[in-house]
Amino acid sequence: MARILRIARRYWAVTLTVIVGLTGIVLWAAGAGAAVPWLFSVYALAIAAWQGVGMVRDLLRGHWGLDILAITAIVATVLVGEYIAAVVVVLMLTGGEALEDYANRRAKRELDALLTRAPQQAHVRRDGEIVDVPADAVRPGDVLLIRPSELVPVDAVLLSAETTMDESQITGESVPAEKHSGDAVLSGSVNGSAAVEVRATATAADSQYQQIVALVAEASESKAPVVRLADRYAVPFTVFSLALGGIAWWVSGDPVRFAEVLVLATPCPLLIAAPVAFLGGMSRAAKNGLIVKSGGVLELLARVRTAVFDKTGTLTSGEPELAEIRPEAGFDERELLRLVASAEQYSSHVLAAAMLRAAAARGLVLAEADRAGETATNGVVATIEGREVVVGKFRFVAEHAPDARRTEIAAGQLAVYVAIGGRYAGAVLAADHVRPDAAATLAELRRLGVEETMMLTGDAEATARHIAEELGITRVHAECLPGDKVRDVQAVERRPVMMVGDGVNDAPVLAAADVGVAMGAKGTTAASESANVVVLVDEIARVARAVRIGQDTVRIALQSIWLGILVSVGLMLIAAFGVIPATLGAVLQEVVDLVAILAALRAIGGRLDRRETAPSEPRVPAAASGSSVR
Repeated sequence: MARILRIARRYWAVTLTVIVGLTGIVLWAAGAGAAVPWLFSVYALAIAAWQGVGMVRDLLRGHWGLDILAITAIVATVLVGEYIAAVVVVLMLTGGEALEDYANRRAKRELDALLTRAPQQAHVRRDGEIVDVPADAVRPGDVLLIRPSELVPVDAVLLSAETTMDESQITGESVPAEKHSGDAVLSGSVNGSAAVEVRATATAADSQYQQIVALVAEASESKAPVVRLADRYAVPFTVFSLALGGIAWWVSGDPVRFAEVLVLATPCPLLIAAPVAFLGGMSRAAKNGLIVKSGGVLELLARVRTAVFDKTGTLTSGEPELAEIRPEAGFDERELLRLVASAEQYSSHVLAAAMLRAAAARGLVLAEADRAGETATNGVVATIEGREVVVGKFRFVAEHAPDARRTEIAAGQLAVYVAIGGRYAGAVLAADHVRPDAAATLAELRRLGVEETMMLTGDAEATARHIAEELGITRVHAECLPGDKVRDVQAVERRPVMMVGDGVNDAPVLAAADVGVAMGAKGTTAASESANVVVLVDEIARVARAVRIGQDTVRIALQSIWLGILVSVGLMLIAAFGVIPATLGAVLQEVVDLVAILAALRAIGGRLDRRETAPSEPRVPAAASGSSVR
């Protein structure tokens, strides 16, 4: 009962219309039928006036809609004495708005689920006791207790031996993730059946879940270009409807024909179907581990003609491993690696992590730097044990050590150059690996209509060419700085252009592209904030899925729009000959609206897209490089 009352209050206009209709029936049954025309007519004209005020406000904001048809139909039916039809038109109008609101809520369900599930409380271990505090009071380093089936409030690392975490609301993966001691745990994950302890690594505001919530909040406040296009259909449709009604009146000499035509033209599902379809597409994307920030992005995804990719961390795994150490005379392998790792511990680059892992595996003790700084995309300069240590790209190192020389490297290797005390000290080689699903993703994009693929990378030409040939990429620009990438994307002729990247250095080009896609599972906040789409799962295949969802959404939106137009026009033409009474016409138009909304709801998808299983491929090493990608 409470739920019914809540719905009645939410859709008060529908409730009031139903009450007026039932009151009319009671009056007629009680022998007071003479009052019914007055009741229905006055109520219908009051609703028309209320809608008229809203229409004027919209016109002042520069928005032309279909309200004029609704208002004209109500007034026309009252003037010709079709007062029952007038109330049915009012019910149709208010019911259509209620249906639209319901459909929007249904379409946004997956997005709203993320917003409403934000963790609110944390159990923090302090002085040997468990204390409940607000989630935003947790600080990095705090030890938290996560009870069975509870949400993880902040990003953390697991201290307990093992557990399982349901990350489906974050990544879209339905299979629980197994976690072991030391593994990262995402905020918003749901713990398994055993209580565990974790150590916070970020505040709530900086955690993955809150970043997703911020993206979703931005995504939910959007309107797609195709929806605005649907708005523009209102002008010719209104002119056509009024003209057809006027012709029917003039030919027949009966003003009732005018009312009969207009009740079938109001309200056309133009302004309902498109927004519902795009919200449904965004909901479907969220279920697939994709945060699409606006409905307009879906429309652009549907028309993408050029796909541009970063290499490291995007087409490759982004987790290189140490392959070889090549010291120059006067330096030995262990000392060179120790100093490289000591400098790289102040870097956020993926190659730095590889050096640190290699040093730890060899039991090397790292030194603290007296001073350290990173030049984005180039390298690190640190003062260690009284010596300047420079680690990074060849050109960057050569500026500090004029005797630097390039080293020979094999396919699948990256070279990190080192200068110590102003002398060239050697190179450390690492190997990256092409993602196993990269080739299948590019093939799928071509099937979806992407005409050109392109790679922008800071790597050397040989590296980029090798990867491009292996994956079938048509254009390559190598040794790019962030500014170079922006200029290259701006120069692309086949548009819209989609850029896919993951790092800080990709943030400018993601913002410059028509559609920026950030690999957010391992990427940076800067990349995610500047992108239009954030991939929450570490799978490049989700990029092709985003394009497919965009195409499906636009197709369904346009199908729903034209379905409403064609059915409405067909019924109006029939009504022009006096075949459809005004009351029946109003009911039929409500059916048209309902059909259009149901058609638009197909954009949600009944379940997660079937995960495509590509044939197993061996891990293919990335091509040679003369410099690390920074």
